[in-house]
Amino acid sequence: MPISAGDAVGPAFEHARQQLLRPFRMGQWARLAVVGLLAGELGSSNGCNFKYPLNSQHRAVHQPLGGNLPALLTNHPALFAGIIAAVVVISIGLIVLFTYITSMMRFILFDSIISRECHIRRGWAVRKRPGFRFFCWQILFMLVSFAGLLIVIGVPLAYAWAAGWFAQAREHVVRLLLGGLVLFFLFFVLLTVIAVIRVMTKDFVVPQMALEDIGAMEGWRRLWEWIKADKGGYAGFIGMKIVLAIGAAIALGIVDIFALLILLIPFGGVGVIAVLAGKAAGWSWNVYTITLVVVCGCVALAILIFVFALIAVPVIVFFPAYSIHFFVQRYPPLAAVLWPQPPEPSPSG
Repeated sequence: MPISAGDAVGPAFEHARQQLLRPFRMGQWARLAVVGLLAGELGSSNGCNFKYPLNSQHRAVHQPLGGNLPALLTNHPALFAGIIAAVVVISIGLIVLFTYITSMMRFILFDSIISRECHIRRGWAVRKRPGFRFFCWQILFMLVSFAGLLIVIGVPLAYAWAAGWFAQAREHVVRLLLGGLVLFFLFFVLLTVIAVIRVMTKDFVVPQMALEDIGAMEGWRRLWEWIKADKGGYAGFIGMKIVLAIGAAIALGIVDIFALLILLIPFGGVGVIAVLAGKAAGWSWNVYTITLVVVCGCVALAILIFVFALIAVPVIVFFPAYSIHFFVQRYPPLAAVLWPQPPEPSPSG
């Protein structure tokens, strides 16, 4: 009988301990940090938002943007539309690019857990076919998810707007409140379904794609049959993973806070020295100095993210190992590669 979700925790911990500490290899640790980060194993949001106090001598540097924006809209609508279109196209391009990288890294992470060795270039060369298939599935699922959210949110809002609920809000307070509660509930349910599908895909469909060279839809067709035959087991897996994720998030959050406080010392020291040196050299705020500060800030942010990824390597290894050890007795091809049988002795002549 396959092991339960709770019974898979111990083997996953042992797997992570052996892979990371027996022996400890800093090179593999760093590669796993990169792979885990790019595979989406860590949830993060970041940005480079800076505000700079400019003195009265440089008001012309920043005021024209706000002051001339209405003029830009009125006098150069084609230019403004072109800028918006360029931003949209670049954003879509970046989303597609990072989705492809994430798809490839998912298979590299799977191979790293199975073999207990992380090789990015070798994995990239070997996993192009399943990686591209997974990329296509992710793009399709992203579009379907967006359409679902648009229907769940957009259609009720459009109906309320057409019915005049917003224009005469006082007369429709009850309808708006009840409708808002129902809308929030439906939105929460849809997000939960999307999250569960994504988790089940990367944990149970990706191994099938990696080991049998099948597509994501075929993998899901099989998985759905297994889920129907073992509803309690897979439901327990989702529940246990939520509990483990909450615990891991709390532990990582505490460690990350200490790491951030430690890193603030050198980062802050370098920043103070740079400001004092700039003042001594007579620098002032202009396009070049602002650009330099933004670039340096982004570099510092990238270093900080990489440090956080290094700290999270045990989690990056544990969660894929957990899903593998839960799934291994339910999926024989995975057992064959995780627990390879010794070759049978040849008969003596």
